Amino acid sequence: MALFLDTGNIETIKKYLRMGLLKGVTTNPTILLKEGVTGGMEGVKRKSVEIAQLIYPYPLSIEITNNGSKEEMINEAIELSKLGDNINIKIPFHGPNGEMDNIEVIHELETKHDIRVNATAMMSVQQCFLAAMAGATYVSLFCGRINNMGYDTIKELSNLRMLIDEYKLKAKIICASTREVINVTDWLSAGGHIVTVIPKFVDGMIVHPYTKETVKMFLDDAEKIKNQL
Repeated sequence: MALFLDTGNIETIKKYLRMGLLKGVTTNPTILLKEGVTGGMEGVKRKSVEIAQLIYPYPLSIEITNNGSKEEMINEAIELSKLGDNINIKIPFHGPNGEMDNIEVIHELETKHDIRVNATAMMSVQQCFLAAMAGATYVSLFCGRINNMGYDTIKELSNLRMLIDEYKLKAKIICASTREVINVTDWLSAGGHIVTVIPKFVDGMIVHPYTKETVKMFLDDAEKIKNQL
């Protein structure tokens, strides 16, 4: 796996698919709103189907839009999962006021409904470990926000990967909330399976000023050779 693109832009997705760099896409209501999705939930569904078909068989993560009762969350997740075979559902680890029904939702979707879950909005190893125990296919650790809070993301990732491997849990670690280009390789080296990136960070990994300088030198010298008598 390695790189999931954090976007809802079709042309951007196509660009990185052509390069062979994209292994999945993640979205959320904030991303889709910025991309100009309209038409309420039907608009969200249309966009999700378009992306899912474009990137198949790579996974698309789409997020439930409510944090109501357990039944409401499960019903919405089931409805969204039917949009494509490669769709997994993002479920926040707990509610806005610390409600714990979400963990039951994660467990039930995975074990009773055979729906792949991306447990999201987690800020600690403890949360990710419990989400993995509940059966989540993906556990999203918001590494950038962890750094912002003054904690060591590298240590957190290393500890989480050790626990997941030791207890033979199926969950893959998604490193989310990327802040700079160097995060990508640092977080993968520390134990993350996947890093979600916005397009500008992929471009930042590709283009290096010294590479540009070197290629220019090669081309200039090649031109001199061609012009030799």
